[in-house]
Amino acid sequence: MTSGTRTRTRTITVGIDGSRTGLDAADWAAREAERRRLPLRLLHAGTEPPVPAPVPDVDLPARTALDRAAVQLAYAHPALDIIARRTETPAVPALLAAAAEAETLVLGSRGFTGFAGFLVGSVALAVAARAERPVVLVRAGELAEDERMPADDGTPPGRAAYLPVVLGLDLDHPADRLIAYAFEAAAVRSAPLHVVHTWTALPPTGHAPGAPLPGDAAEREEGERRTLTTTLQPWRHKFPETDVLERVIPGHPGHHLLRASIPAGLLVIGRRTSAPGLGRAARSLIHHAGCPVAVVPHT
Repeated sequence: MTSGTRTRTRTITVGIDGSRTGLDAADWAAREAERRRLPLRLLHAGTEPPVPAPVPDVDLPARTALDRAAVQLAYAHPALDIIARRTETPAVPALLAAAAEAETLVLGSRGFTGFAGFLVGSVALAVAARAERPVVLVRAGELAEDERMPADDGTPPGRAAYLPVVLGLDLDHPADRLIAYAFEAAAVRSAPLHVVHTWTALPPTGHAPGAPLPGDAAEREEGERRTLTTTLQPWRHKFPETDVLERVIPGHPGHHLLRASIPAGLLVIGRRTSAPGLGRAARSLIHHAGCPVAVVPHT
């Protein structure tokens, strides 16, 4: 390598914070590293130990937690190349720097384990809003079997088919980087890809709720369908073995993507780098989606 040249090593990197949820995220990251045949990098950042959890024996001192995670993951994934590193750099800048050098950054958060979904902390949100590379947010209690179809025929849970990958796509900004991530995620899982595009038609003045929209709205919807099909056509050719379902739905994206995430194994959404932070729909999905959420930055 020429002096002064810097190359990025493709890895799946996960933030380790000493919590049980962090270990759940690390296990998801290990599975993703195996699927993509990449090394797994574990990173603990900051000088302060994790805040104690209300449940005894959940949190450990930072260095012990990092070592424990590395040992557990090496035992569960013996063929995986695992690198563990600790830095005293504060969490947000350290994770942002790690994301810039990784294929994907994975973060967990303390959260609810029931119907309410998961509660994302300020560090995870700050990183997802600013990272240069995709960030996957993994809810508390996420298990390997949660990303696969229920097996009623005696198939071992680890061999059952994967649940669909859902992509929320805005046709005004159909970024190649976002679409590529979703197709690749579906391909490495041999999972179907459901592409959901929502559009909002403002009804004319005096339009009765529930009544059919006028013809121009129907024409607009058909135009959206044609545009979606045209946008995805090159990707269908590039990933011919991926089963793609296209859905064009009138309404706001947050509601429909939240519903689509219920039977999904992964939800993929975009974040425009030209706009500051995360939008309201993205925040809602991150907080309440029923599966891990990948936030992919794009221009």
